[in-house]
Amino acid sequence: MLAPFACRPSESRGRLSPEEESAFRSCFQRDRDRIIHCSAFRRLMHKTQVFVVHEGDSFRTRLTHTIEVGQVARTMANALGLNVELAEAVALAHDLGHPPFGHTGEDALAALMAPYGGFDHNAQAIRIVTRLERHYADFDGLNLTWETLEGIAKHNGPVPRPLPYALAEYDARHDLELYTHAGAEAQVAAIADDVAYNNHDLHDGLRAGLFTEEELAGLPILEDCFAEVDAAYPALDPKRRRHEALRRFFGVLVTDVIEGARATLAEARPGSAAEVRALGRPVIGFSPALFAALREIRTFLFHRMYRAPSVVKMRADVTKIVQDLFPLYLGDPALLPAKWREDVAAAPDETALARIVADYIAGMTDRFAIGEHARLIGPNGLTPSAQGGPGGSAR
Repeated sequence: MLAPFACRPSESRGRLSPEEESAFRSCFQRDRDRIIHCSAFRRLMHKTQVFVVHEGDSFRTRLTHTIEVGQVARTMANALGLNVELAEAVALAHDLGHPPFGHTGEDALAALMAPYGGFDHNAQAIRIVTRLERHYADFDGLNLTWETLEGIAKHNGPVPRPLPYALAEYDARHDLELYTHAGAEAQVAAIADDVAYNNHDLHDGLRAGLFTEEELAGLPILEDCFAEVDAAYPALDPKRRRHEALRRFFGVLVTDVIEGARATLAEARPGSAAEVRALGRPVIGFSPALFAALREIRTFLFHRMYRAPSVVKMRADVTKIVQDLFPLYLGDPALLPAKWREDVAAAPDETALARIVADYIAGMTDRFAIGEHARLIGPNGLTPSAQGGPGGSAR
């Protein structure tokens, strides 16, 4: 049973290119399935979350992170009476626009694209699902519903002006009402992202030896989680102790969001998905107390993990890769694969050419980008472990 404020397939604003409805799947189920089957989704397997893929096969990648976000979004949406398929579709698509090397790659590409309209991974995800995936006979992209596209575009809330180039281009054809908050399902997908990375970055930082369990046990929320485990299992193996504490931390975050959303929605009493968008404020989020605790945890992670010397070294190495490849392709588009050169031939100006180059680089996996840099430019001082062959395909 869906809540009154849930997005209903029968009330969807539809697709840019009209299609006959499926006899077996709702429009949001079809969106989810198209996302899972698209090329960009598969490439997430070889894209960085925090640690570059070659640094170890036990760390999260963009794909495993995305799967975890989808699981959290399903749980929350179900508990709140929302449309689970829509929440999952938005969650599974939220990182499709990330270039290789995570936020480091995005920062480098954004700086390079500043003269050409900028680069933003949420906007790039819209470009991928509306244009760059070219498999269907009747349209470019995946032809997703308005509601799914809205959720991807508004992953961080209403989009401020000026719009990123990629998002402005599509919004001119299909108004996503970027100035409003998204529906509740999309808000669930966004907060599920926060829940997932706040939890798994602690796992990965411990696994990498960047900090210890005892250091985490002194942080807010985690202090109670470790104490609860120690009281229940006084002689537990350290690895199991870590897992038990962090799964309790995970549960605290999910419960806080669900209980807070229930209270907010009961107070606001929206009668439809449109009324959720019209409230002018989000209805899904962390409580102020938990948000303050998370801020302290994120500060700890920033200094001990995101700015750890080994991570900073790799950030510098991979930034150089993007900084080298972009002007190389821009100055000599003949280096691009044949199917990309077809788009180059139709590019009316340097901005359009730069966008094609950005699309190509953003689609690369970590391994492919490292391999292309070594092939076209040379290893340039990278560690031997970072000089492996392509191992993946950009398109």
